[in-house]
Amino acid sequence: MESAAVKALLEKIQLYEGVLNNILSGVLITDPDGYVIFFSDTYGKFLGMDPKAQIGKHTTDVIENSRMHIVARTGVPEINHPHQIMGRNQIVQRIPIYINGKLAAVFGQVMFEDIKDVQILADKLNILESKVQLYEKELENLRASRYSCRNIVGSSQVIIELRKLGQRAAKVNSPVLLVGESGTGKELFAHAIHRASDRHRQPFIRLNCAAIPKDLLEAELFGYEPGAFTGAGSKGKPGKFELAHQGTIFLDEVSELPLEMQPKLLRVVEEKIVERLGATRPVKCDFRLIAATNENLEDCIRRGKFRKDLYYRLNVIPLHIPPLRERREDVPLIASHLLQGLCRDFGLAAKGISPEVMKIFENHDWPGNVRELSNILERTLSLMDERDEMIHVEHLPLFSRSLNARSERSQPRILKDLRATSERDAVLHAIRAANNNKNEAARILGIHRTALYKKMKKLNLPLSEQST
Repeated sequence: MESAAVKALLEKIQLYEGVLNNILSGVLITDPDGYVIFFSDTYGKFLGMDPKAQIGKHTTDVIENSRMHIVARTGVPEINHPHQIMGRNQIVQRIPIYINGKLAAVFGQVMFEDIKDVQILADKLNILESKVQLYEKELENLRASRYSCRNIVGSSQVIIELRKLGQRAAKVNSPVLLVGESGTGKELFAHAIHRASDRHRQPFIRLNCAAIPKDLLEAELFGYEPGAFTGAGSKGKPGKFELAHQGTIFLDEVSELPLEMQPKLLRVVEEKIVERLGATRPVKCDFRLIAATNENLEDCIRRGKFRKDLYYRLNVIPLHIPPLRERREDVPLIASHLLQGLCRDFGLAAKGISPEVMKIFENHDWPGNVRELSNILERTLSLMDERDEMIHVEHLPLFSRSLNARSERSQPRILKDLRATSERDAVLHAIRAANNNKNEAARILGIHRTALYKKMKKLNLPLSEQST
């Protein structure tokens, strides 16, 4: 039994010596009196010494300027100390080893062959640290909200009140429901609320519920674990709620959320707990929810399309954003603001809008709202001469020019008929300009394709004759 124990002990000592001998940096171990009890092969090769011949010698007879015996006496470790050996600067560690409260040895290690290596490594670390900080800043910029309350342009009473409500909503963490037609600026309000809140330095995560296929929407919202479903991959992915931790998540077109997923969203909103697909443990998330819709959710509830309990949970702070036709006094300000931004984006000198054109804009109903106005201005800038300083009627696309003539001829007609005619003409013009392609027509009008279908149905325009 004793021989077996001795054999096992010898094998263990051989293993430890093998490890120490193969450490790339030099290793030296002394007893409490400073006499060498281990000298690694790597250290011996570096110094041109026979490691075994140094065993039993005092450390001062082996290493010039050695302090191993001093560390043994003081018991104070020396970490990352400079030390010159053979005319070369080294970085060393000297560590007292205690067993059962008693000093048993001193471990010494030469970490680098030359102190220049430390400087090189430090420089590399500084560069990497700078890059990480830069990437973190870029990520913060990419995730950050793009707009503030200053971008909400308008002097109408309703917009002034909405700005105030948005500022007040930013001070609390309750859910906000933005309601308004397509193109009225719901996302702009969401950005502004986030920017004015205490969460403004944290992520602003956006998801359009209508733009993600239904079978992928749950994974996008809640994330998934590796192998949770076919095609999930081996790494998994955090969902939008996890990405929005300590920030804001903006769910656009929330009315398009599948009915079967609405109870899961309700649970996440109420409990702030997210469970990835295929996960066994939930994840706690701190987020602020802002939802938006261009539909009347109460109508959706009556049609069985939206859950009443989820509606009440989202509708804590409702903000109703009116269309442009209900705040025509804001059109000049918005048009000028948009034009300045487009000129800046195009690298053009600032341009103005003539009174005649502004009158056309004010008389138009803008079924596509601000998005449609921006679309008209962008097309106009793209076609007009860079040297022109003012947008005149002749610069407008033919469709836009005709708005003025129709408006003047239609003065005696009631507003409802005028609005329907203008909207019908706008949709027909867009469909023809897009060669009957619904996606392109919707883009021209500045609305979602679903909204285009609804308008065509309302205006009794045949859907079957149009190409998808």
